[in-house]
Amino acid sequence: MKRYLGVDYGTKRIGLAIGDSETKTAVVFGTVADINGVVEAVKEEEIDAVVLGAPYSLASNKHALPENFQNFLAALKAALPGTGIILEDERLSSKYADSLAGNKKAQASRDEIAAVSILQGYLDRS
Repeated sequence: MKRYLGVDYGTKRIGLAIGDSETKTAVVFGTVADINGVVEAVKEEEIDAVVLGAPYSLASNKHALPENFQNFLAALKAALPGTGIILEDERLSSKYADSLAGNKKAQASRDEIAAVSILQGYLDRS
């Protein structure tokens, strides 16, 4: 069984979700302030691979990723040698999160819901 951490990168907060190859279900794991929180979660939860939402444009995924995202990705790879990092299209994850976060019963933040959406999309195809 492989364990995955879904990551919705943001400059203010980073949403996290967790899932595995057996249940193929992503669940909210929380938010962290920076890359250190992501690295800590990977180590504590014995994560095999990080599924990182990549901010591609709606028109195409062939354009360059924003510099702040590229810096985060490079730092993540350096901090987690041996841990797989999978880029997952996040184009509609925030809109999906907004549609759920508007529900008064929703307990998770927009960032956490976006992370669940990113990870669940990956798990559904794997």
